[in-house]
Amino acid sequence: MKLSQYKEKVRGCWLGKNIGGTLGAPFENKRGVFDVTYYTHDLTKGVLPNDDLDLQLVWLNAAERYGTEVDAKILASYWQTHIVAHWLEYGAGKSNIRMGMIPPVSGWYHNDFRNSNGAYIRTEIWACLMPGNPQMAVKYAYEDSIVDHSEEGVYGAIFCAAMESAAFVENDIDKLIDIGLSYIPADCGVARAVQTVLDCYKAGEDFKVCRKKVMNLVPTCFGTFIGYEDRPVEEDIPEGIEGYDAPASVAFAVLGLVYGEGDFDKTICLAVNCGEDTDCAAATAGALYGIMYGDGFFDKKWTDPIGDEIKTLSLDITDEHAVPIPTTISALTQRVVCLMPTFMRKHLDIDGDELIINPMTELHNRTINIRKIPGEYMEVKYNFSQILAKQPYSVQYKFPLFNVDVTYENGQTFKFGESKKITLSFAKFYQRPQWITAKWHLAEDFTVDVPVKSVYMECIPDDQGYGAYMDFTLSAETISRAKNVSILELSSNLTGETMCIPVILICE
Repeated sequence: MKLSQYKEKVRGCWLGKNIGGTLGAPFENKRGVFDVTYYTHDLTKGVLPNDDLDLQLVWLNAAERYGTEVDAKILASYWQTHIVAHWLEYGAGKSNIRMGMIPPVSGWYHNDFRNSNGAYIRTEIWACLMPGNPQMAVKYAYEDSIVDHSEEGVYGAIFCAAMESAAFVENDIDKLIDIGLSYIPADCGVARAVQTVLDCYKAGEDFKVCRKKVMNLVPTCFGTFIGYEDRPVEEDIPEGIEGYDAPASVAFAVLGLVYGEGDFDKTICLAVNCGEDTDCAAATAGALYGIMYGDGFFDKKWTDPIGDEIKTLSLDITDEHAVPIPTTISALTQRVVCLMPTFMRKHLDIDGDELIINPMTELHNRTINIRKIPGEYMEVKYNFSQILAKQPYSVQYKFPLFNVDVTYENGQTFKFGESKKITLSFAKFYQRPQWITAKWHLAEDFTVDVPVKSVYMECIPDDQGYGAYMDFTLSAETISRAKNVSILELSSNLTGETMCIPVILICE
């Protein structure tokens, strides 16, 4: 893929996002079957603001500063500082982070909306930075989504990120859906809802019948915020558990793509006509079309009324020096294009004066070797399902000598008189052997079964990629404060370097 082609696709992504979001915004939170064929808002207002796009403008700034090292903890800090939205899962995530909970725990604990739509709607930035490389894109979409989501909210984000990244090199909708499904558990709500859409279409059933089957399989409550309004109540549509929205919403985006049969107008209108979170479903479908076909694909009837402008809804834009926010799609496209080589540098070639982007030859989720030493028996196999299995209780820390996953038994909460098991799992970067020592500096009132422990890092990792483990048990007979911060000091005899991890327990 040439750089010029890539740039057209990136601009098409954001343009399609704005078209779909603007089309769907007037029907958000409404329940029923609609008959939308074109914009219904006052066209003199141009493009409508939407958090689907503007949240990603903050992620862009984080990625520009930290590059490939950007992770959930960095994104959580940016979220707290630069995003003013406090509603639903956004607010729950913020509240948890302020209490010291770290992703993925922050996206899970006391978050009734952890299965909702706020993560899958902001995945295009990762796809655009890693075009044709869904294996990479989903890792960053995961880091993004666990800030304020868990379970189905995360699965929806992973599914969309994989499809969007693959769409840079694949235009077949069925293949893109299959690629997306390969990255998430087959029995999760998102996967089952998407499969229902595929089965209904294959059986020749009308989209209205398909919509009802989806809403009965994975009941959502998103459309009940406003409700039926000017249309009769459908007695055979259940009201779902509050916050369980991603499976149905992602499925309606897929419904538009599948039943749209290659017709853009039909695709985004169908996504809206299913009701519920209409702007999110249509914006996701629109962005995918933009990635597949580029900015020149869209009819002027869709682009002329909204132009090149970006309008924000949920950002603190008062500090323009800390996070400069692009105000046009053209400016956003340029910044993404300039940043892409940071993430894709191993996949770039020069052909004369032309930069060439080399996508992955296999786009589906698969087990790959991430380390193999020639002439020696040592390899580490990696599959994205290993990362998904860590949510919602395992927090990763990166150090020069190794990565360590800190797993909290049943989360970061602590009840009076109980014990809490903490497990450390170490993955190293170097062949050289090393001993790792852990020393506790405990919060007031807490004790630990082993204050100091050392472990040898094995040369050949296990099938999960880890070379060493440590287990500790923390206890407290009395607790005087809600937030309790212990410090776990790690050192290695390889360099003598000291590394510190905060271990935070919230007293319930």
